[in-house]
Amino acid sequence: MRQRTVLDEHEITRAVTRIAHEILEHNKGPQGLVLLGIPTRGVPLARRLAERIAGIEPGVDAEELTGSLDITMYRDDLRRSGRRKVHATSIPAAGIDDKTVVLVDDVLFSGRSIRAALDALAALGRPRAVRLAVLVDRGHRQYPIRADHVGKNLPTAASERVDVRLRETDAADGFTGDEVLITGGEE
Repeated sequence: MRQRTVLDEHEITRAVTRIAHEILEHNKGPQGLVLLGIPTRGVPLARRLAERIAGIEPGVDAEELTGSLDITMYRDDLRRSGRRKVHATSIPAAGIDDKTVVLVDDVLFSGRSIRAALDALAALGRPRAVRLAVLVDRGHRQYPIRADHVGKNLPTAASERVDVRLRETDAADGFTGDEVLITGGEE
């Protein structure tokens, strides 16, 4: 099976920096902003975005901006896929009510995970607005969901797989740094 790198560590860093600026610009600053990462790789991406925002905006505490949102029990494929690991949901102390919540994930594909995230979010409170930031948008939607902030639009074949590897979640022997890989497809 062929495999190719489509984003390397430096390109991921640039994409995260650009998305952080876009989020601040759209929100007109950091006030009322909450970044919720969707486990697994959305969580470290949300933290990286919060760190960039804190570096851009004086007085912002990255920890106060970030949290994680477990979507496991809201997925529509629980019966088909068997057991799934449940992750922690952590919401910043200020909560999500009347805040602009940015859901953060690594890859947007069918839209099913984001649909589950919207259901999970609705169970926790009532944000003023919900936006979506993803590192990679690969198309092939099954739900009418669109990302507001995208690191890279990456048209793919349905038979291909997009893997995001981050040092926070994928540290292993031989791992040299962050990357986005495409595997499979037509030979």
